[in-house]
Amino acid sequence: MEPAAGKQGSLRNVLVRLLLFGVFLMLLRFAYVIAIAGESCNVGAFCFFSTSDSESVSVLVSGSGHGAFSARAASSDYTFRSSAWPELYKSNEWSEGVQFYSSVFQDLIAEGYITPESKSLCVETSTGSDVFALKENGIMDSIGISKKAGEARRFPLGDNMFDFVFSGQGGLDKSARPLEFASEIARTLKPKGFVVFHVKANDTYSFNSFMDLFNCCMVVKSRDIDGFDSSMPYIREIVLRKEGDGIIGHETEKQNSERNCSALGYKQELVAKAEPLIAEEPLKPWITLKRNIKNIKYLTSMVDISFKNRYVYVDVGARSYGSSIGSWFRKQYPKQNKTFHVYAIEADKTFHQEYGLKKGITLLPYAAWVKNGTLTFEIHRDPGKQAETTVRGMGRIQPLHFAGEFDGEVEKIQGFDFAEWLKNTVSNNDFVVMKMDVEGVEFDLIPRLFETGAICLVDEIFLECHYNRWQRCCPGQRSSKYEKTYEQCLALFYSLRRRGVLVHQWW
Repeated sequence: MEPAAGKQGSLRNVLVRLLLFGVFLMLLRFAYVIAIAGESCNVGAFCFFSTSDSESVSVLVSGSGHGAFSARAASSDYTFRSSAWPELYKSNEWSEGVQFYSSVFQDLIAEGYITPESKSLCVETSTGSDVFALKENGIMDSIGISKKAGEARRFPLGDNMFDFVFSGQGGLDKSARPLEFASEIARTLKPKGFVVFHVKANDTYSFNSFMDLFNCCMVVKSRDIDGFDSSMPYIREIVLRKEGDGIIGHETEKQNSERNCSALGYKQELVAKAEPLIAEEPLKPWITLKRNIKNIKYLTSMVDISFKNRYVYVDVGARSYGSSIGSWFRKQYPKQNKTFHVYAIEADKTFHQEYGLKKGITLLPYAAWVKNGTLTFEIHRDPGKQAETTVRGMGRIQPLHFAGEFDGEVEKIQGFDFAEWLKNTVSNNDFVVMKMDVEGVEFDLIPRLFETGAICLVDEIFLECHYNRWQRCCPGQRSSKYEKTYEQCLALFYSLRRRGVLVHQWW
């Protein structure tokens, strides 16, 4: 019986060893997939690429998550000879990538942006062909880093490490957090070091949005070149030099307030392409202005907004969700597949409850005003209906000492300094669309936006200007609700456009 038991034990040991060997092979294969395809860079995980010579490639996977743990379980550092991964080295994509990047780096070397002594980093490299091309051109101290776009935040690299950083196609312009991406590149780049981007910034708006991400750097070269593949047949190559550690991203309040919007020539170029304003007062404004929405030249139909850090829609005087947010902005405004966060500013408590059920919307249950304080809100009654019928959300607001100017019922509401709120909520790196329907208060809010410099933070405005227009209910009669004239409204629109603000007539 003992020999039989011994044989069973030996057989068990063999089976266990075979099972462990099989597990090891699976782990090794999994690590191979991680290293080559870069498909398991989970949250907070990074893939590093560094070719040791022209015949081998060394890949290190680090970070957190299941993929990174599995790779480390087998080994934290793998070297694959070219014979171990022929699919990559023999593919047309790999060969074309190496040739493309070699040509790019040869030009940059000739112009003095890279030297053989440069410590270099390639960001968002997928196959390591750019790192390979650097070393083929004699830049031996080169590594590449790749992460899952939009998830990993801080590069696991020290400050001021590299003389040269390269970010190719699909890097910054595909990042879900371009400001953080830019900040990390600037952080790891040495002062006086160079960073080169291949991006789509083919219009002046996107180029300036790109530059707003790099307050620490200056442009030393910008040119259009042929792209790597058919998805981007031509791209812009931008070379920046880091002038110091600098502040990346958000401008200070003082800088914002001192910015002269009229100096932003590229925005004035966009204004020139906008639909013309309706110069003659319409006899039926409720029809003319509504139809005019078909003529609007949206900013997002003219420029690329990929380099903006966040996307924000501010509805000032929102009324109900379906009034403009649900019926127009979320359905019709061209968003370039970007997700916008909505701020609904509405003082009338009648509409507040429905916003609590909406995702992606922040309700500000106050009245936009020129300062913080208590205001009076007019309960507006529709003259074309029964006397007891009220139209909520369309009442005028006034400071308390002007409350006697209202003929009907009033309520007390809280007002807030809208311009200061805007400056504290968004930055120059954000793309901000605003709709303003504030029952005549636009003649107070717009000057305040200019006074504080907050107007510079708004990319596009849809403004309903309130004046003593002809009445639908009573032909031949003008509204007594507002004192301003159509000419004064036009003057307000023209003043905005002269300052480079893309504003549209709303209804």
